[in-house]
Amino acid sequence: MSGLVRTPVDYEQLVEVIGDAIVVSDGSGAVNLWNPAAERLFGFTQAEAIGKSLDLIIPERLRERHWAGYRKTMTSGETRYAHDLLRVPAVHKDGRTLSIAFTVGLLFGPQREVIGIVAVIRDETTRFAEERNLRKRIAELEKHIFA
Repeated sequence: MSGLVRTPVDYEQLVEVIGDAIVVSDGSGAVNLWNPAAERLFGFTQAEAIGKSLDLIIPERLRERHWAGYRKTMTSGETRYAHDLLRVPAVHKDGRTLSIAFTVGLLFGPQREVIGIVAVIRDETTRFAEERNLRKRIAELEKHIFA
């Protein structure tokens, strides 16, 4: 490799310092990794989140759909979202709604069985609100232009 120096990566430190939330859940949907960015985004401390269901951050109206997909992924070992950026609502500890964007990856055990899911998440609440307001403004302008 043309002069590149490889340095070891401390993955625990990486998870701690990265700006995006990293949440890992096990096969049942219990949180087993919750980094400081997840604390900042969702308001739950690591102690409050570890061992708890992902329901902490999933809006109640979306839980049934979420869990159906989660169980299917755990059983099949496949996700159709492996390379897609997903945008969904989430819930902060204080009850307010967030707009989040995230990617997911499957974690496998020694027998290639799915043992968990990792999600890398960022807050898009402000961007989502700005886009919604822009769409409203465009609709208003179009109404006046084409009226």
